[in-house]
Amino acid sequence: MQYLVSVINDNTALATDEEMAAIDVFNDRVQADGHWVFAGGLAGPDAATVIDNRAGAALITDGPFLESKEFIIGFWVFEAPDLDVALKLAADGSKACNRKVEVRPFR
Repeated sequence: MQYLVSVINDNTALATDEEMAAIDVFNDRVQADGHWVFAGGLAGPDAATVIDNRAGAALITDGPFLESKEFIIGFWVFEAPDLDVALKLAADGSKACNRKVEVRPFR
């Protein structure tokens, strides 16, 4: 089963050099253990564009979908046999990046 692990940030500061080094070590371990599917960092919410085409004409709005003190700054997609393994990976990822994470299974 695959799980999305969203990295949640509450400020505009990027990862420190120490955090990036820990993330690299974590990513290498996840890849070596066969859990890696994909990962990426995201620009901050000020770089977001929202598109709503439900009314038949696309409404394009600069900025985030909603105003919040917290936002997703990156993510991992893991392959794991069950939620317990995914939660352990997410806990290790949270420690590596020094941020909160949210885990959701794909359907």
